[in-house]
Amino acid sequence: MGGREYRMRFRPEPPYTHGQPPRTAVLLCNLGTPEAPTASALRRYLAQFLADPRVVEIPKPIWWLILHGIILRVRPKKSAAKYASIWMPEGSPLKVWTERQATKLSGWLGERGHQLTVRYAMRYGNPSVAAELDRLKAEGATRILILPAYPQYSGTTTASVFDAVYAWAARTRNIPELRFVNRYHDDPGYIAALAQRIRAHWQSHGQPDKLVMSFHGVPARTLQLGDPYHCECHKTARLLATELGLEASQWQLTFQSRFGKAKWLEPYTEPTLVALAQSGVKHVQVVCPGFTSDCLETLEEINQEAREAFLHAGGQTFEYIPCLNDSDAWITALADLAERHLTGWPTRELPDPAALAAQRAAALALGAKQ
Repeated sequence: MGGREYRMRFRPEPPYTHGQPPRTAVLLCNLGTPEAPTASALRRYLAQFLADPRVVEIPKPIWWLILHGIILRVRPKKSAAKYASIWMPEGSPLKVWTERQATKLSGWLGERGHQLTVRYAMRYGNPSVAAELDRLKAEGATRILILPAYPQYSGTTTASVFDAVYAWAARTRNIPELRFVNRYHDDPGYIAALAQRIRAHWQSHGQPDKLVMSFHGVPARTLQLGDPYHCECHKTARLLATELGLEASQWQLTFQSRFGKAKWLEPYTEPTLVALAQSGVKHVQVVCPGFTSDCLETLEEINQEAREAFLHAGGQTFEYIPCLNDSDAWITALADLAERHLTGWPTRELPDPAALAAQRAAALALGAKQ
């Protein structure tokens, strides 16, 4: 019995053909999304998402009772209505944009001479990290770069993606070489792409009285526990403001998406927008630098709920600036980032041995004549 259990611990290896050239792959990983804007789909998605101990750091027995006894009974229906309000013809915005990013990234890297595979995966939902790693391995990938779609590192997001990769590796006999991109919150290409997105909006709509940079929130205690997310958000905001030439009075950093009653990172986005309107600020623009793809948190929470709150409090003009999505500047920055982390891996086509021998013979002959 023990031998049988041991053999079943590892998944079967895919068929191997001798002489099969090794391949390099990039796996772009995003948070995830329900399959449909329905209560049943949301229930499945939230059950997986909120059960992750990286996301909710509450003792498991207590949290299990709260999650299954209250949250999964109430929240799916409300969340489904919100998703329905932003759903695209092709599906969930986050999935649509992530897929387009992976496709364009593959093209960008291919144009630079790299021969590799680029795929995308979702930490929660489908396509799963494990399924895509299995698929890449079956296609002969022996080197895989894990590229999270989160510019700022957080244990709740980046580390959770790594957990999924490690869990897959723990059940894999022949593990590919793995590299991980932890963060790129201060990457010049990323900052430049954000600035270009904002300037393009300004050309059409003018500059606001206040630019609000809203990042996804996390519990405040994570900062004291050593999570660098708070500091990295602030650095991104400072670099972006500098790139745009903004004075301190022209912009504001906030955190959105609070959940539960615990204190989260402050200042909170919606209360800040209400306070700005009440203080006489008439025109605000909101950008979400921590999200590389538009999703529920940007399209519904910001562009619908936060908009309504600002206008109801006396503001006159509210504009949401879309995420980077598949903009050329962002894909270029993403390609630059991937290239740096791929350094040393053979991603370009190897020259023909016969051609190399001929070149060497020609060089030696030329040297002998000289």
